[in-house]
Amino acid sequence: MKTTSPRKQRKQLYNAPLHKRYKMFSAPLSKELKKSHGTNALPVRKGDTIRVMRGERKGFEGKVAEIDRTKYRISIEGATRQKVDGTTTPVPIHPSKVIITNLNLDDKWRREILKRKGTSEKEKPPEKEEISKEEEKRKPRKKKAKKEKKTLEEATKKSGEK
Repeated sequence: MKTTSPRKQRKQLYNAPLHKRYKMFSAPLSKELKKSHGTNALPVRKGDTIRVMRGERKGFEGKVAEIDRTKYRISIEGATRQKVDGTTTPVPIHPSKVIITNLNLDDKWRREILKRKGTSEKEKPPEKEEISKEEEKRKPRKKKAKKEKKTLEEATKKSGEK
């Protein structure tokens, strides 16, 4: 059961193992990708093209250069900050503040994930009416009460004794 306590939510976030953090790196897909792949969101990977939707760099688009799962941040090629000494450093951005505009589909596992996620939404579950009609066709067996069973057993014993 998931908790609603903010303290426990933060604890789960900070102590999450890396394989669970991967899922937390999900970002929504652009409208075009949603239509073509049939899914709303995917975890961000290195090589994806993303657009920043919030913050100082809103509207900036570039490829994902690095993913830091320990700090829950991604860095984008071209999104840099100049330090006082003149060197440039990448600006860390949270994955919830971006939208994926182009996917890196070099990995066959990711293509399989897209197929699986896309087909699950297209298939519709059977309607409730159909299920109720099937249930009506089946007639449940009537169970004999315990008293009836005992009387039958007693009757067979008495007839066996005679």
